[in-house]
Amino acid sequence: MSQSLSSPKAEQVVNVDVSQAKALLQSGHQYLDVRTQEEFKRGHCQATKIVNIPYMVNTPQGRGKNQDFLEQVSSLLNPADDILVGCQSGARSFNATTELLAAGYKKVRNVGGGYMAWVDHSFPINKEEPSAN
Repeated sequence: MSQSLSSPKAEQVVNVDVSQAKALLQSGHQYLDVRTQEEFKRGHCQATKIVNIPYMVNTPQGRGKNQDFLEQVSSLLNPADDILVGCQSGARSFNATTELLAAGYKKVRNVGGGYMAWVDHSFPINKEEPSAN
């Protein structure tokens, strides 16, 4: 009975590796890339349903949490959707997944290793080429 009232136990974050993630994406899961727009444009995993909503944003004071993250996610994704959350290495996506679970997203999973692990496995990627201006 020594349960802390100040910090209720968060839903347990479920991690999937990139091989599992690739199979889940092929079966129709949504991919939420929480890296910055710049990172996303340099390359992201190939997925039919992919959105980029940064968890951290660059500010004049340095990198800080995107205060509109949950609002932006809820405008594009439904709490009942099967969602895989990924970033560069798995740290930001773990925090984002934790926040989404707390906000009522029940079928959200963290992609362990993130984009770096995806590339290490030579899985298909998309890049948005910079304009030649």
